[in-house]
Amino acid sequence: MLNDLLKNGSNNEFENDIIVSWFPWKVKQLGIQTLLQEKYKGDGNENSPFIIDWLNYDPENPKKWMNFYKWFLTLIVSSATFVITFISSAYIGPFKELKEEFHASDELIILGLSLFTLSFAITPLFWAPFSEIFGRRLLFIITYGGLVAFIGGTIASQNIWTLIILRFFAGSFAASSMANSGGVIADLFEGSERGIPLSIFVGSTFLGIIIGPIVGGFVGETIGWRWVEGLMTISSGIIWIIICLFLSETYSPIILRKRAKKLRNVTGKIYRSKFEEKSEIKFVELFKNSLSRPWILLFREPIVFLLSIYTAIIFGILHMFLDAFPIVYQDKRNWSEGIGELPFIGVLIGIILATIYTILDNIRYNYTTNKYNPQCPLPETRLPPAIVGSICLPIGLFWFAWTNSPSIHWIVSVIASVPFGFGMTSIFVGVFNYLIDTYTIYTASAFAANMIIRYIFGSVFLLFTNQMYEKLGIHWATSIPAFLTLICLPFPFIFYKYGQNIRKKSKFASQTQQINQHATIDVNTHNQKTNIEIKEKNIFNL
Repeated sequence: MLNDLLKNGSNNEFENDIIVSWFPWKVKQLGIQTLLQEKYKGDGNENSPFIIDWLNYDPENPKKWMNFYKWFLTLIVSSATFVITFISSAYIGPFKELKEEFHASDELIILGLSLFTLSFAITPLFWAPFSEIFGRRLLFIITYGGLVAFIGGTIASQNIWTLIILRFFAGSFAASSMANSGGVIADLFEGSERGIPLSIFVGSTFLGIIIGPIVGGFVGETIGWRWVEGLMTISSGIIWIIICLFLSETYSPIILRKRAKKLRNVTGKIYRSKFEEKSEIKFVELFKNSLSRPWILLFREPIVFLLSIYTAIIFGILHMFLDAFPIVYQDKRNWSEGIGELPFIGVLIGIILATIYTILDNIRYNYTTNKYNPQCPLPETRLPPAIVGSICLPIGLFWFAWTNSPSIHWIVSVIASVPFGFGMTSIFVGVFNYLIDTYTIYTASAFAANMIIRYIFGSVFLLFTNQMYEKLGIHWATSIPAFLTLICLPFPFIFYKYGQNIRKKSKFASQTQQINQHATIDVNTHNQKTNIEIKEKNIFNL
């Protein structure tokens, strides 16, 4: 019906039945008359409700929005993620100032970063059900606002424990926005389009972690650590205002649920979204699944378990470097705080190069899938960037481990950090895309499992970095994590070669594969019927 209306010229019923809002965060909506003219599956009663799905050329369908607008929203959520990770690591920049003012031990100051990181492992499971009930926009506004409030409170901290506790609560709210950002990208882009925005999203995540100590070091040593916290508050506050003004609701179940409610109020009949066809979503059930399913996937799905361990080790090493770089360049070479954080530029260059590489690799992915599996692309086609990254990662770590001595020019060890940053980013982009394609309907749980392990490792690695570098020295302390990445190096190769067989033997992965195959058959059947209807209408018009 809607497709026909769009084809009948400019002065048609569809164009006259579009609701345009003056609020910048609201997209065009279909009017009630157009929605009522559609034929829906079902009888409109409790036993057989009308099922609401996206219509052809539906202006409310996030995947059908203009590319410019989708990229605008991608930029917003990527910037939000960048600021969160910046807040995480910039705290460690003015290390000496914090130590002098609060007379605290190194371990206690590191705890402020470790607990912020640990909060990302705990709270996403709590926030996830609220996203499905209230949508992404409202949760973004509330939780990012909470981040701004608690980080703003750290400016006035009079003791180290106040600073640590406020940062923990700030991280607890930020974790929701972090997880929601990836969800927005999944909402906006089809699988064939997702590679580039996901590369930018991952790149912005790591850029924040790396830029944070550099900015924090210079600001801390010049105008004080409170201004570092102030900079965090200002930057997150600006992002929060942008979110409030421009971030639209992108979560399809919420949009269709609101449409079903509108139709129910007008007609008195029962409407449900296609996501609630069997039964309406219940918060208690959502909360239960949110807490249990990530653990089930983690320990029952070898793909989730092994790749989560791999990414967790890498993430732990990155956080270890937040403490290790000051040891190598400030303690051993007597550099100032600001100058001592500049070697992170090597990692930064690696991240930028990897982001460019993974964007270009999307060309290879689209060519391969269109040529060999256009209807149902193999998830393993996503893994080549992870394979390349898995080789670069240990090379960079071993190189850095044995060239970071003060007797060797600093540029050698800084250059060594480039392949580390490149390998890290390439692996994360490849693994994330692989998990999304493998566990489409369970992606949220797979990512939650990955996030739990990743941030636990990140917080724990921070706690023993000082002791490890003191007892083992700067060479062997860096070599141990390098050996861990060497042990994990075969993982991407194994899944690239045997992933299809592993997925068939995995409960959740095989279920997802069957659903995707059925969906492909349904789409092909629907397209064939649509073509026949169009031909019949053309004959009738003749």
